[in-house]
Amino acid sequence: MGKDLLGYKGIKTVFLFIAICTLAQSAAIILQAKWLAEILSALFAGSTLQEQYSTAVLFLLAFLARHGIGLVQQGIAQRFAEETGTDLRKQLMDTLFHKGPRFVRSEGTGNVVTLVLEGITKFRKYVELTIPRMMGVAFTPALVWLYVFYIDRISAVILLITMPILIIFLILVGLAARKQTDRQLHTYRILSNHFVDSLRGLVTLKFLGQSKRHGESIGQVSESYRKATMKTLRVAFLSSFALDFFTMLSVAVVAVNLGLRLINGGLELLPALTILILAPEYFLPVRMVGADFHATLDGKQAGEAIQAMIKEDSEGNVQDGQEASEAASSSETELEWKEDSVLELSGIGMHHDVQGPESLADVSFRLEGRAKIGIVGESGAGKSTLIDILGGFLTPSSGGITLDGVKLHNTASKAWRNHVTYIPQHPYLFGCSLADNIRFYVPEASHTEVERAAEAAGLSSVVQSLPGGLDELIGGGGRSLSGGQAQRVAIARAFLSQRPVLLLDEPTAHLDIETEYELKETFASLFKDKWVFLATHRLHWMTEMDYILVMDQGRLAESGTHEELMALKGVYYGLITSQMEGVQ
Repeated sequence: MGKDLLGYKGIKTVFLFIAICTLAQSAAIILQAKWLAEILSALFAGSTLQEQYSTAVLFLLAFLARHGIGLVQQGIAQRFAEETGTDLRKQLMDTLFHKGPRFVRSEGTGNVVTLVLEGITKFRKYVELTIPRMMGVAFTPALVWLYVFYIDRISAVILLITMPILIIFLILVGLAARKQTDRQLHTYRILSNHFVDSLRGLVTLKFLGQSKRHGESIGQVSESYRKATMKTLRVAFLSSFALDFFTMLSVAVVAVNLGLRLINGGLELLPALTILILAPEYFLPVRMVGADFHATLDGKQAGEAIQAMIKEDSEGNVQDGQEASEAASSSETELEWKEDSVLELSGIGMHHDVQGPESLADVSFRLEGRAKIGIVGESGAGKSTLIDILGGFLTPSSGGITLDGVKLHNTASKAWRNHVTYIPQHPYLFGCSLADNIRFYVPEASHTEVERAAEAAGLSSVVQSLPGGLDELIGGGGRSLSGGQAQRVAIARAFLSQRPVLLLDEPTAHLDIETEYELKETFASLFKDKWVFLATHRLHWMTEMDYILVMDQGRLAESGTHEELMALKGVYYGLITSQMEGVQ
């Protein structure tokens, strides 16, 4: 059982109830063996079945109690696993939402999808099986051994000696199985990411005539996963056989000892039968743990992977959370973007990895009044990181942000995000109607409002070309849209939301120049009466900007208007001349 399991909400109460159930079940197992042995020894001595009726009823009650308690245990564990799995999935989704699309891409979309769907399911199975098994191992063998010791000390010593052998073998098998499962999980993640990437690029591969060659690549990845799976299954089957073998061998040692002592007259039939019946029950919990170990190992690893993501996110924001709780009332009630608002960033730094280099270092600037702000720089200069911080997808490692003198403790807060519309390079289209996709920020918007937003975004021709119009299913499982059309859906979302702050992260980087210039007019109408932060390497946009932030290796190298920066002939001037943008 992983240590992380002890940190889940309500686990102590569940352990307490299952421990009580396990103690009661162990008592039922001992009484069941005792009364069964009494019936058999009495019948062997010549007693009639009618004379053993009362003892048989007691045995039947103990038998029913044992299995009834087992069902209660299973129900408690299943309910806890369901609640914990649901809560864990919610935490994971909150983490993914907080970290943003950049984190999902870095982890691999296929891997993240696998964790959210199959990983949670496997984790539930792990929790559901592990807790009762661990309680069984903790209590049942000890109670059975004490009862056997009370009846016959020699048999108790034999059981005490054979149990560690079984446990040591179980540990060795577990280490080998874990190694194989790690390899299987690694290849499964590769296969998941490869499959998602292949689906995304299938049209392009087909168009370029590379689909067959890529099919061979998929076959190689699938074959690697098949081999890893077969190795894991081989270890699982061999370990299950070995566990059964050593268990039967241990019981056989006890049985031979009892048989020899019965023959020599050193032991009576009743205690011998009782011990013989209890011996398999003594080893059963350990054997069940070994049998379920392989079935739950992938669930344990999935839970650890999910917890690592959540823990990393929570540790990165624990200080902000503490500060936010102290000043939540003041910051959330006073937060409001106005035409003359003042936004100030002071000493903003960002470490994606604790040991890694800074993505942003000591970024400071002050913006007074509503404006269109361009953020430019070479690839890796920190443009997208700055947008992610403003959007609440990342929490800065150092520095602070204030709006109209009010310190913002957490840009991921609802109060901040309710003012922000985010348009990424690749807008996500959900598997639902075009209208519902446009309603992303305003789910309660009317059909008329959606129509107006679609028209403002230049989607009218697209809507007319679709058989179902705004009700046409798009995204996953529906009609596919081109990159420019998907970007117009994101623009329609922004038109409908009417939020005062607009964040754009390379919104046209993947589009051809003709499509980009078509969208430029639409963006111009969208930018009216909004705070706009546009991160792009297409510098022809900068003449439309009121103010420009020039990033260079994670630092703010220059800032000013287009004319001021061109006259300065610094980093910005070098970017313009090197890209031959033709911007004067």
